[in-house]
Amino acid sequence: MLIRIHEQNPNDRSIDQVISVLQKGGIIIYPTDTVYGIGCDITNHRAIERLCEIRGIRPEKANFSFICYDLTDISQYSKPLDNATFRLLKKALPGPFTFIFNATQKVPKLLSSKKKTVGIRVPDNNIAREIVRRLGNPIVSASIHDDDDVIEYSTDPELIHEKFGDLVDLVIDGGYGGNIPSTVVDCTSGEFEVIRQGKGDLAEFL
Repeated sequence: MLIRIHEQNPNDRSIDQVISVLQKGGIIIYPTDTVYGIGCDITNHRAIERLCEIRGIRPEKANFSFICYDLTDISQYSKPLDNATFRLLKKALPGPFTFIFNATQKVPKLLSSKKKTVGIRVPDNNIAREIVRRLGNPIVSASIHDDDDVIEYSTDPELIHEKFGDLVDLVIDGGYGGNIPSTVVDCTSGEFEVIRQGKGDLAEFL
């Protein structure tokens, strides 16, 4: 199923449709402020297993991000943040960053790795944030990768639906996506280490 949602003013009925799919254990493809993502409800273990199957990885090896609505959500899944980190997050989010933190016990055991870390995103996209807000908890997410290494990320939602529509329950057309992923910042040591440079420039917020 492909549904169109306007990013500037997401339609309540359409968002309700998305929430219904997620609550039933469905997998969705949705827009962010960087590339299109594929995700499911963080509380549904079967959905997480299915997401891993689609991505061809074992749950304990998965480097999924948690899409959160705001900093309140982040504090549930990451160990207490120091003042410098909290100030950085307040300035940089919502935005095109994935921040890696030491994980709390609230991270689903299915996804617990030996590293005990978690990647958190608060994308600057009304559709993604409204879904999470109305769902009441984060969604587990990964980027949509294209098989073509030159393209790497699919940007056209209709082509995404054509390619992935049979694997997922719902594709959201929120307009053309980007093809530059988020900047990944490791905050687990108390320092801010950029481990993948993407769309966001961390230096603007330091």
